[in-house]
Amino acid sequence: MTPQIQIQDEVTTSTATPGHAPSARSHMPQQTRGPLKAIFAVVLALFHLLALTALFFFSWKAFAAFVVLWIFGQNVGIAIGYHRLLTHRGYAVPRWLEYAIATCGTMALQGGPIYWVGVHRLHHQLTDKPGDPHSPRDGKWWSHMDWILHGTLHNQDPALQRYTPDLMQHAYYRWLDRYHWLPVTLVGLILLAIGGWPCVLWGVFLRAVLGLHVTWLVNSATHMWGSRRYETHDDSRNNWWVALLTGGEGWHNNHHAHPVSARHGLAWYEFDPNYYAIWLLEKIGLARKVYVKEV
Repeated sequence: MTPQIQIQDEVTTSTATPGHAPSARSHMPQQTRGPLKAIFAVVLALFHLLALTALFFFSWKAFAAFVVLWIFGQNVGIAIGYHRLLTHRGYAVPRWLEYAIATCGTMALQGGPIYWVGVHRLHHQLTDKPGDPHSPRDGKWWSHMDWILHGTLHNQDPALQRYTPDLMQHAYYRWLDRYHWLPVTLVGLILLAIGGWPCVLWGVFLRAVLGLHVTWLVNSATHMWGSRRYETHDDSRNNWWVALLTGGEGWHNNHHAHPVSARHGLAWYEFDPNYYAIWLLEKIGLARKVYVKEV
């Protein structure tokens, strides 16, 4: 079984077996517009306010905290972990390392692994069609941020758990999905102890807010602006500036054409440092079964 067939099975098979997800459209979770999630909106607004406050408390130690935690949260955790490893299984690593990478993903404050992976698998199944959690066809603002404020899908959603039976079978992932806020809280306390509030503002609030918007740009901008190498049945685009911001996630048309490929930048000039990290893991013996689409 090729990796591409395997990932297709993961999101189209109705049998709830590990690595598979339901396909019957009548039983699909549907992202629809609901009432404003008021508590979440207040928390998100507070995070944005504290992110702006961080700009008035610059220090080199705080900036270092921002950079280090950005790499571990956004690049390692979200791109290499939640996306290319857990969602699409473009490569494999030892279980201890997979758990560590997934824990890094919680540092981005984008939800637990079961929620994140479930939403993304649903997105690939219904890309730019009715039910897609965040398609620009439902509005540019919706695809960028409003889907998280008014959308009916949420963390611990049983409907999304049906899309992640391969993760649900692991007690650690079930725990991490429920307590996804705990790792970043502990890191925040450590930052407070070693660097005071400037490190907390830069290493947690500013980093998380910018990271959210950078990830949301993949949902919005790369389905509106850019070039298309492949004639996929969706609006995905290769967007160079989103790729620069995300470490390679902006080569989105490549990704939708070949979702299992651990490499998204398929041409030599398509900068993809997230893949370079996976390549390095393979070279030192920590990654295997790395699937790469050759152009």
